[in-house]
Amino acid sequence: MDNVTSIALSRLVAQQRATDVTATNLANAGTPGFQAERMIFSDWLVRAQGAKVSGNGTIAFTQDRATYRDTQPGPLQHTANPLDIAIGGDGYFSVQTPNGVRLTRAGHFSPSATGEIVDGSGNALLTVLGGKLQLSPTDHDITIAADGTVATNNGTVGRIGLVKPANAQALRAEGGQLSVSGSPTTQVATPKLIQGAIEGSNIRPTLELTRMMSDLREFQFTSELVQAEADRQRSAIDKLTQMRS
Repeated sequence: MDNVTSIALSRLVAQQRATDVTATNLANAGTPGFQAERMIFSDWLVRAQGAKVSGNGTIAFTQDRATYRDTQPGPLQHTANPLDIAIGGDGYFSVQTPNGVRLTRAGHFSPSATGEIVDGSGNALLTVLGGKLQLSPTDHDITIAADGTVATNNGTVGRIGLVKPANAQALRAEGGQLSVSGSPTTQVATPKLIQGAIEGSNIRPTLELTRMMSDLREFQFTSELVQAEADRQRSAIDKLTQMRS
């Protein structure tokens, strides 16, 4: 494969990945606690083999190195639900799922049929000690302090755990709201929880749509370049064949 086509195809692959990431962001614009992902691109320089190349004799390919997480908080949405909880600052809730503990900033919780405080998928919200928060049938007048202490008319129920991963960029998304921590976590020293509110997605739809249009235009341009190069080579081969016949 010639250098022009190889370089263009490397860009197409990277651009397709960027488009997929942007599409995922747009799809989760309304998902509470969702954090956007961004692409990291780089030029991969290789020395040309068996060809004369201008400059220093290297060819630059495009690589999508990785994605990184935008940890900027989303806007607060105030509700009338005492079990809606927003995180003011750093940290993630811990919830117990069938596949293990997962982290989330989506703070919409409710009591289950058995009294556990759970998210929309039935995953139990965990305390600072790793246990589940359990409400009794007679519990009402729920209050949640900034430090995560949950109390009712019957007294203190427990304290919500708020953890901080050593490396937020090592978090691996699992659906729109949950993440698997790829690094050790510690309890946030001074949590700031806000009762009666949830954090919205930090996606800005207008910005993402603009980025999507730019990605698609660049993908189309590069595709046309690949096609033009293929046509040029085909034409050259046809002319050589005619000259020899």
